[in-house]
Amino acid sequence: MSQAIVRTEALVKDYGKLRALAGVDLSIEQGEVFGFLGPNGSGKSTTIRILLDLLRPTEGRAEVFGVEPRAGGGALRARIGYLPGELAMAGRRTAGDLLEYFARLRGGAGRERISELAERFGLELDRPIRGLSKGNKQKVGVVQAFMHAPELLILDEPTSGLDPLLQREFLDLVVEARDGGATVFLSSHVLREVEAVADRVAIIRSGVVVDVDDIAVLRRNAGQTVVLHFEGPVSAEEFGALPNVDEVKLEGSVLTCLLRGEPDALLKAAARHRVLRWSAEDRDIEALFLDLYRENGSLASKGGSGS
Repeated sequence: MSQAIVRTEALVKDYGKLRALAGVDLSIEQGEVFGFLGPNGSGKSTTIRILLDLLRPTEGRAEVFGVEPRAGGGALRARIGYLPGELAMAGRRTAGDLLEYFARLRGGAGRERISELAERFGLELDRPIRGLSKGNKQKVGVVQAFMHAPELLILDEPTSGLDPLLQREFLDLVVEARDGGATVFLSSHVLREVEAVADRVAIIRSGVVVDVDDIAVLRRNAGQTVVLHFEGPVSAEEFGALPNVDEVKLEGSVLTCLLRGEPDALLKAAARHRVLRWSAEDRDIEALFLDLYRENGSLASKGGSGS
């Protein structure tokens, strides 16, 4: 097993009587893209802020590159590219001036990539920050996070405000960083973009990680929606009792169901009837995400308030 770049153990964060994190355990390996999924208020941003020493945990432990964030200081943060979920940018300086300032803070690291990345994302470097739209400010945030080729990228809702073409460009940039040896911690509530690039995914709900798995396993667990058109009537009970078959619905002679696992039993049962047409479509991770939340009672946060 390669080195764990990010690790948390029993991480707890309380805001007074409100518990934002309730024992988060994570291990992110070197060179992987790790997706961190959950709706607003689930604890994603709170976890990230602890990793960056912007918050201190109430209980538990966090490590980045094998050291606690509070002990790593500037040397640790120089190895990280961070894109916050909320960008605070104002003032009369231009986007180019701000990015040049970030380069100076990093000892000049990344200065040579500013123009290249700005052109790639259509960022006008001579425009004042205060006049930029949310999408253009997000472009500045993307450039500053990637420009110094950090070993670890921590990206919180990174495509917020970007149009679909630039969202695709951003995902390409993530893949390039990973292929160059970087580790990427990608926090988002946009499941499809995480599914497109992640090697593994953690799903967090109300400050608790409810699942961590390889993206391929999560896709299999999401299952398939199967539709069977029969020549004549069939019984929903016959198919509802089959292994790996769930959510059976029957409209006339058309049966729809959710298949998780091998289709053998379903196919054998269908073969006892005349099948006129059938289809099977893979569900995406968003469907599994919703399933996991429904198993816990609702989509609403019950125990935490952290974003």
